[in-house]
Amino acid sequence: MKSIMSEKYHDVAIVIITFLVLISISQVASASAEYPKLLDVPWDHSPITVFIDDVDVPPHYSPTYRVQVESALLYWEDGGNSKLDFIPDFEVVDTDDADIRIMWVENIEEVTGAQEGVAGFWSPYEVNGVYLRGDIVLEVGNYQGYAWRQYGDLNMFLVAKHELGHALGLAHSNDRKDIMYPTYEERDSVNPLLLSATRPFLLVFVVGSMAVVVFLFVSWRRYKQKREHLEMELFGGSDL
Repeated sequence: MKSIMSEKYHDVAIVIITFLVLISISQVASASAEYPKLLDVPWDHSPITVFIDDVDVPPHYSPTYRVQVESALLYWEDGGNSKLDFIPDFEVVDTDDADIRIMWVENIEEVTGAQEGVAGFWSPYEVNGVYLRGDIVLEVGNYQGYAWRQYGDLNMFLVAKHELGHALGLAHSNDRKDIMYPTYEERDSVNPLLLSATRPFLLVFVVGSMAVVVFLFVSWRRYKQKREHLEMELFGGSDL
């Protein structure tokens, strides 16, 4: 009798555990499927035209920032974070009459009055659940304490990807590893303007160092050949 009752409890326990596991799996699948979005289909046409304003720029703008924006466009065209229901096709144009206009300011808090810590934002004009146009505003640096600090290229790339994600209808994610997470850690602190200004001096230093190494090597070779020639004259190449 005890053995039969034990087997029944064992079977019931297995059924309960299996039921709980299935519920957990379904909840995880449901949570992953419900990615936060601003709009499911944000644009009613393709390609999406993009104007990158690299002319009317703030004092600390770096020409390398445009390259980072173009790389961010390619990131989303290649699938991005795999949360889009469509594959975007961007076309960079030379007129500001574009679907998306991308521009830079020196510091967003000072220029637009945005809250502290904002590095960029997406400002759309939406009609009937579809974007007609919108602006992406990016800053070139921010204050850390009392000191103003220029953004490196990698930081600009991350911020541009994030704001373009909003322009493609994605909202903020709760996943820290996702590009749509609302905050990010600063990845590099290399000032692109400083790097550009010092590059000629670094090039001169490298070329000069190589010239010194070559000169020393040639001098050593000449000294070695001269010494061998003198040994031949003095000893005639005999083994002593």
